[in-house]
Amino acid sequence: MSSTKKLVESIFTEDLNQASENLSESFMEILKQKLVEAKKIVAAKYDVAELSEALKNIEEVEQVDESNVVRMGRLKMIRARIRGGKVQRRVKKSAVPGMRISGGKLVRMSPAEKRKRKLGARRAKIKRRAKLARALIKRRRSLMKRKALGLR
Repeated sequence: MSSTKKLVESIFTEDLNQASENLSESFMEILKQKLVEAKKIVAAKYDVAELSEALKNIEEVEQVDESNVVRMGRLKMIRARIRGGKVQRRVKKSAVPGMRISGGKLVRMSPAEKRKRKLGARRAKIKRRAKLARALIKRRRSLMKRKALGLR
């Protein structure tokens, strides 16, 4: 039975937990298909060297510099940058998995919130890759224009 049929059947039987699981499964299937298509398009447009360099750049951006992370028991203080001796973007985060900070205290995340965060992170990852692909296209165009003008 297909995932859409399962979803409709679980909605009619008012089994909302099962409907939620079926919906997330069908969403993940669609997302995987779209990701495979996007990979094929990007692979057709770029060299392997350009793509590997771009992926390294993404990984470097995602990692927070460990020298800016201060552990304070069950909390982490992230000092993103220092300009003129002042700390900018000072962020407190939870050092305990499955917990978040609310009102200055650690609070357990609900399973729904964990799922939403996980899906949101995946969506953000895909959007970052797409934006990087557009930036690479624009960079390639500008380099081609420079080369045509004899500037490179």
